[in-house]
Amino acid sequence: MRWRKLGRVFCGEGQLPWMASHAQVPFAERIEGDLYRIYFTSRDTQNRSHIGWLELDITRHDRILRLVDAPLVAPGVPGRFDDCGAMMSWLVRHGGQRFLYYIGWNVRTTIPFHVSIGLAVGEESARTPAFDTYPGPILERSVADPYFCSNPCVLIENGRWRMWYLSGLGWAELAHGVSASYDIRYAESDDGIRWQPAGRVSLGLEGDGEYAIARPSVLRDNNGYAMWYCVRMRDRPYRLGSATSVDGLAWVRDHGDSGLEPSVEGWDSEMIAYPHVFDHGTDRYMLYCGNGFGQSGFGLAVAT
Repeated sequence: MRWRKLGRVFCGEGQLPWMASHAQVPFAERIEGDLYRIYFTSRDTQNRSHIGWLELDITRHDRILRLVDAPLVAPGVPGRFDDCGAMMSWLVRHGGQRFLYYIGWNVRTTIPFHVSIGLAVGEESARTPAFDTYPGPILERSVADPYFCSNPCVLIENGRWRMWYLSGLGWAELAHGVSASYDIRYAESDDGIRWQPAGRVSLGLEGDGEYAIARPSVLRDNNGYAMWYCVRMRDRPYRLGSATSVDGLAWVRDHGDSGLEPSVEGWDSEMIAYPHVFDHGTDRYMLYCGNGFGQSGFGLAVAT
């Protein structure tokens, strides 16, 4: 699949105190017609992540119609799993509610950070969304995931909740500093709150140079499933990847041209990261982050 870049949508540049920099891990929720709410993550001057949103006409991505003035989810109180930051990951609607899955951050001393998966719930009917967070993580490190859990994608199918998420594999000293390695694994739930990870690897690392696979974005596609993600090498920043599956369990990676490469110059000239792929009418769109893990913001592309 080929993608045509439509341009950068937004970047955190001090518009608000909690929006000093970055616009990371975008997620698109259709409100009505061509109107979409884009959830994203910005950082304050202390480098703490906050979840916010903006609204736009998806056919006029260069015009922001609304921008939230207070974060939906802010860092938690000291000692909580998210006291150093809350980062957007995924949202599903179910039973008249919105389930917002996010990444909770803690700063560490032996390693740079620890992350786990949190949940915030709000009314689906609310025109201006508001969420209440669960006080603890819904998926945390365990025997199946000994280092950390992060960055979930969640679908509901016939009453079964399905999650594809990052599982930490360890830490190593790379050229740019200590860095975490991770792959994509699978879990299921009856209610979206209590999850049963089995250590099943959906996408594992391949070759000597591959170091991390992040932000799975899964769609039902024709008679099966399609996943987009970003993959990082030891000596190269994130690039787009894709895979297909018949059942959402066993995946086949596409090792060809991803169809969306970094630009020659500008905000996405170094990195293509954190894709969210969604369909609108007959078009398929992708939100993605650019340089510096979204320090330069996020943009939009359309399949051609």
